[in-house]
Amino acid sequence: MVMMTGSLSVRGSVVWLTPQQGGRVSGPPEPDYDYDYTATAYLPPRTVEDEQVGIALRRFAPGAWRSAAEGILVPGHGYRAQQVVPGCLVVVTEGVRPVGFLTIEEVSALAPDGTPVPEPRRTDPAITGLTRLEPVPADPPYRHSTAASRWTTQEPAAIP
Repeated sequence: MVMMTGSLSVRGSVVWLTPQQGGRVSGPPEPDYDYDYTATAYLPPRTVEDEQVGIALRRFAPGAWRSAAEGILVPGHGYRAQQVVPGCLVVVTEGVRPVGFLTIEEVSALAPDGTPVPEPRRTDPAITGLTRLEPVPADPPYRHSTAASRWTTQEPAAIP
């Protein structure tokens, strides 16, 4: 999980809408070797009228309606932070018209110079004098029920 407070590097699968679905009239984009496909996008529950992000996609199959892709999400100035996690959906737009969907499979933060930011390592909390691990008792816990005490005793019950 990454909070989008800066640029993000993403990897996932892109599905382009057909012209009948309101997508691009010319079909899926065909990126050039030297240029990436750039557009605007938004992450639901936000809408196209809310804050949009810039998106640049590369390494997807030219002309394919569905393909694996890599990209960069760049938030605009004043963009409110939003969680981006594997499995979330990015709506790719040209202007205000949705033209594709990118499903995120991998996400990582980028530094201002474009280099990946390593994720902080999780550490276990330090055990101090205020916190102590108690040993697991060997005896069963004391039960108040007489029925429970009868079931746990080793002696046979006397029948009058």
